[in-house]
Amino acid sequence: MNSIKSVPARVLSRRPGHSLEAEREQFDKTQAISISKAINTQEAPVKEKHARRIILGTHHEKGAFTFWSYAIGLPLPSSSILSWKFCHVLHKVLRDGHPNVLHDCQRHRSNIREIGDLWGHLHDRYGQLVNVYTKLLLTKISFHLKHPQFPAGLEVTDEVLEKTAGTDVNNIFQLTVEMFDYMDCELRLSESVFRQLNTAIAVSQMSSGQCRLAPLIQVIQDCSHLYHYTVKLMFKLHACLPADTLQGHRDRFHEQFHSLRNFFRRASDMLYFKRLIQIPRLPEGPPNFLRASALAEHIKPVVVIPEEAPEDEEPENLIEISTGPPAGEPAVVADLFEQTFGPPNGSLKDDRDVQIETLKREVEMLRAELEKIRLEAQRYVSQLKGQVNALEAELEEQRKQKQKALVDNEQLRHELTQLRAAQREGERNQGLREEAEKRASATEARYQKLKEKHSELISTHAELLRKNADTAKQLTVTQQSQEEVARVKEQLAFQMEQERRESELKLEEQTDLLEKLKRELEAKAGELVRTREALSRTEQSGSELSSRLDALSAEKAELSSAVLRQEADLLAAQGLVREKEAALSQEQQRGSRETAELQRQLADKESQEQELRRRLVDEQFAVLRATATEAQRILQDAVAKLDDPLHLRCTSSPDYLVSRAQAALDAVSALEKGHAQYLVSGSDASVLVAALTHFSHVAADTIVNGGATSHLAPTDPADRLIDTCRECGARALELVGQLQQQQTLQQAQPGLVRTPLRGILQLGQELKPKSLDVRQEELGAVVDKEMAATSAAIEDAVRRIEDMMNQARHASSGVKLEVNERILNSCTDLMKAIRLLVTTSTSLQKEIVEGGRGAATQQEFYAKNSRWTEGLISASKAVGWGATQLVESADRVVLHTGKYEELIVCSHEIAASTAQLVAASKVKADKHSPHLSRLQECSRTVNEMAANVVASTRSGQEQIEERDTMDFSGLSLIKLKKQEMETQVRVLELEKTLEAERMRLGELRKQHYVLAGGVGTLSEEEPSRPSAAPRGGTSRKPPLAQKPSVAAQQDQQLDKKGGIYPAQLVNY
Repeated sequence: MNSIKSVPARVLSRRPGHSLEAEREQFDKTQAISISKAINTQEAPVKEKHARRIILGTHHEKGAFTFWSYAIGLPLPSSSILSWKFCHVLHKVLRDGHPNVLHDCQRHRSNIREIGDLWGHLHDRYGQLVNVYTKLLLTKISFHLKHPQFPAGLEVTDEVLEKTAGTDVNNIFQLTVEMFDYMDCELRLSESVFRQLNTAIAVSQMSSGQCRLAPLIQVIQDCSHLYHYTVKLMFKLHACLPADTLQGHRDRFHEQFHSLRNFFRRASDMLYFKRLIQIPRLPEGPPNFLRASALAEHIKPVVVIPEEAPEDEEPENLIEISTGPPAGEPAVVADLFEQTFGPPNGSLKDDRDVQIETLKREVEMLRAELEKIRLEAQRYVSQLKGQVNALEAELEEQRKQKQKALVDNEQLRHELTQLRAAQREGERNQGLREEAEKRASATEARYQKLKEKHSELISTHAELLRKNADTAKQLTVTQQSQEEVARVKEQLAFQMEQERRESELKLEEQTDLLEKLKRELEAKAGELVRTREALSRTEQSGSELSSRLDALSAEKAELSSAVLRQEADLLAAQGLVREKEAALSQEQQRGSRETAELQRQLADKESQEQELRRRLVDEQFAVLRATATEAQRILQDAVAKLDDPLHLRCTSSPDYLVSRAQAALDAVSALEKGHAQYLVSGSDASVLVAALTHFSHVAADTIVNGGATSHLAPTDPADRLIDTCRECGARALELVGQLQQQQTLQQAQPGLVRTPLRGILQLGQELKPKSLDVRQEELGAVVDKEMAATSAAIEDAVRRIEDMMNQARHASSGVKLEVNERILNSCTDLMKAIRLLVTTSTSLQKEIVEGGRGAATQQEFYAKNSRWTEGLISASKAVGWGATQLVESADRVVLHTGKYEELIVCSHEIAASTAQLVAASKVKADKHSPHLSRLQECSRTVNEMAANVVASTRSGQEQIEERDTMDFSGLSLIKLKKQEMETQVRVLELEKTLEAERMRLGELRKQHYVLAGGVGTLSEEEPSRPSAAPRGGTSRKPPLAQKPSVAAQQDQQLDKKGGIYPAQLVNY
C-alpha cells in the first residue's frame, strides 16, 4: 500500500488542545488513512467505503481543502496506477462531494494538467489512460464553473435546462457544442479503456480489469444525463434554425449516439457492471430531429445504482467520541481556560464539562443517525424516481397508442375520400365497407384496452399514495429527531449562557458549534421539503394520466360517430357507382373503335419503317462498294510499282518496312472487327469503311516499301521479299473484290492477308543491320580487351616512330632530315597525348562502372548497358586503327613512298576517333568527376597535337617539293593561248574527277553510317553522336530523290532507342 509522501506542516504542527482541535486532528487522521487506502499502487479497484469516507469528509468541512492537502503529497509521477486511482477518486469527489469542491479543484488545475502531460509523453498503458482521464476532469471542471446551474452530478430538471438554455439561439448553439465536447471526452475515456482490455478472457472478473473498469461507472452516470440534455437542446435548435444549418450538429450527434450505444451494450454484457449499476438501453436508431413530434417518443435513460450490501468491516468514526485518550499520548485538555489557569478544584474535571462532552457525543450520534436517514430517504426517492420513470414509459406507450388511433382515424378519412373518387369501381365498395367495420371493431377493442390500462394506472396510483404515506411516516420520525436535536440545542444554548460568564472564549466556541448545527438542520429541512415536492409532482403526474384517459374516451366517441357517417356516405356512393357503370360501358365501346384505328395506323408505320431500313442497308452497301473500289485501285497501283522500271531507283530501310508491316497487321485486325460488326448489323458500315480505307493505304505502303527495300538487299532475300509482296497484293485484291459483291461479302476472310504480311515482317527483321557479334555476357571482357589492344597499338606506334627516326637520321641529311625529324616528333607527341587520353578514359570507365553497378557485378553492368558498351568498343577500335594507320603513313612519307596528304587525313581521323571515345565516356560520367575533367583536357591536347602534325606535314611538304619556275619568254601569243586552253581543259578534267571522288566519298560515308547503325547508339537513354563531324569543303552529300507517290502514314514515332531511322529514298 502506498503511503502519503509528506503530511502537511499544519497537521504535524498541531498539538492536542481543546476538544475542537482533537476532533479536527481525528478528522485529518481519518482522511489521511482513507486517502492512503483508496489511492495506492495495487492494481485493484478503489474500495467504495474509502471513497465514501473521503466524500463525507468534503461535506464535513464544506470543501476539499484536506483532500488536496494530502493529495498533493502523493508520489503521482512515480506510478501510473497511483495516478489512475487518484483520477478515479477525484471524479467521485467532484460528482458526489460538496459543491465547494469544484472551486477547490479549480485552484489545482495546473497539478491535474501536469500529471496528464507527464504520463501522456510516456509509453505506459495506464499512463495513456491517465492522460485521457485528466483531459476529462479538466473539461468537467471548466464546464461546471462556466454553467453553475448544472451540478457536478449533472442531475437537473428539464425546467432548469430550459432556463439555462434561455431563448437566445446563440446561447443554445454554444451550450450544445460544449455538451458535445463534454460527451466526446467521456466516450474517449471509455474507448481507451476497452481498447486495452483483452476480450478473449473474462477480464471483468480480474482485479486488473476491474481497476480499469471501475471509473466507467461514473462515466455511465455522466453520459446518461448528457445524452438526455443534448437530445432536448437539439430539438430546441431545430425548432429555431433551418435543418441545413444544423447538419454538422446532427452528424456529430449520430456519431456520439452510436458510440454511446456500443459503450452501454458492451458494459451491460460484463458481470462486473451487472452487480454494481443498472445500465439503460438506448433505442435502435437516433431521434429524428427533423420531425418535431419525435420528441414525444424520446425516453430519458435512467441509471440505477442498486443498494449496497452491508460491509463486514465497521466504518471508522469521523470524530473520536471515546472519553479516554489514546495509549501513549498525553491527556487531551478540554478547556483552554483550564489549560491556562488549571481546574478550579485541583485536577478534578467540572461536571458541566463532562455533561457538555456527553451532549456533544449525543449530537454527533444524532448527526450520524440523521445522515443515515437522509441516505435512506435518498435511496427511497431514487426508487420512487425509477417507478415514476416506469409510469412515464407506460404513459408514453399510451400516448403512442393515441397517436396510432389518430393515424388510423386519418387513414379511415383518406379511405373514405378514395371511395368517393373511385365510384366507378362498384365491386370493391362492399369489401371496403367490411374493412371499415373491422377497423371500427378494432378501435372498440383498443378502447377496451385503454380502459383496462386506465384501471391499472388507478391502482398503481393508489399504491403510490400508500407508499407516499409510508414516506410521510418516515418524515415524521425525521421531524421528531429534528425536534430532539432542537431541544438539545436549547439546552446547549442555556449552558453556553452560563459558561459565557466564566470564559468568553468557551462561549464563542460553543456558539460556533451551535450555528454549525443549525445550518445542518436547515439543510436537512430543505432536503425534506424537496422530497415532499417530488412526491407532489408524482401525484400531479397521476392526475395528468387520468385527464389523458378522459381525452382518449372522448376521442373514441368521436371515432364512433365518424364510422356512422362513413356508412351513410357508402350508401350514397353505391347509387353513384351504378350510374358510373353505365357510363363506363359506353366508354369501353368507344375505346374499342379507337383501338382498331390505332392498330391500322401502326401497321402502316411498320411497313414504312421496313422500307426505310431497306434503303439504309442499300445506301450503306453502296458506300462500302465505292470504298472497296477505291481501295482496289490503290492496291493495284502499289502492285504495279513492283514491276515499274522507274521504281528501281527507289530504296527504303528494313526498319521502315518493319514498321509499315506491323501497322498493316494492326489494320487487318481492325478490318476483321469491322467486317464482323457489319455482318451483324448491315445498317451501319462506318466502322468497316474506315477500317478498309486505313488497310488499303497501309497495305499499299507496305508493298511499295517492300519493293524499295529489296533493291538494296541481296539477291535471294530480295526475290523472296518481292514474291511475298506480290502474294500480299493478290490476297488483298481478292479480299477487296469479295467486299464489292453482295453475294461474296459474307464469305470474305480478312485474316488471309495476315500470312503474307507476317512473311514481309519476318524478312524485314532478317534484313536489319546486325550489331556486334558479341553476347551481352561477354561485353565486359571485350571492353577490357579492346582498351588493352588500343593501349598496345599506341605503345607499338610510339616504338615504331622512334625506330623510324633512328633510320631517318642514318639515311638522310640536310633539309630532308630536318623535315623528317619535325614530322616524326609531332607524331610522337600525338601518340603520347593519345596514350594519356586512353589511360584517363580507362580510369573514368572504371569509375563509371563502380558508381553505376550498385550490387551488380561488372559484367552485369556492361550487359545492362549493352549499347553504351558497344559504342565504347567501337571508339576504342577506331583509336587503335587510327594510330596504326598514322604510323604506316609516317613510315611511307619518311621512305618517300607515300604522300604527305595521308598524314593529314590520318591526323584528322585520329582526332575524330578520340572525340568519339571522349563522347562515349562522357555519356554516363558524373559531370563533377575529376577524371572527366582530366579526360576533356587530354582531348584538347590531342587536338592540338593533331594540328601540330598537320602543320609540320604541310611545312615539310613546302620545303621538300621543288617548285618549277615558269618561263614564258620564248612563247608567242598563239602558244600562250594554246597552253591556256590546255590548262583550262586540265582544270575541268580535275574538277570533274574531284566531283566524282566527292560523290564516292559521300557514298562511302553513307555505307559506313548504315553498317555502323547497329552499334552507333551509345545508350538507350542518350542520343547517338556521329563518329566524326564532316569538314566543310571535303565532301558533299548526293541529292535526295523524292518519295514515291504513295501516301505514307505516320502510324508511330521513330524509335531511336531501337536503332530505327526514317527511310531514305535516293536517286542514283
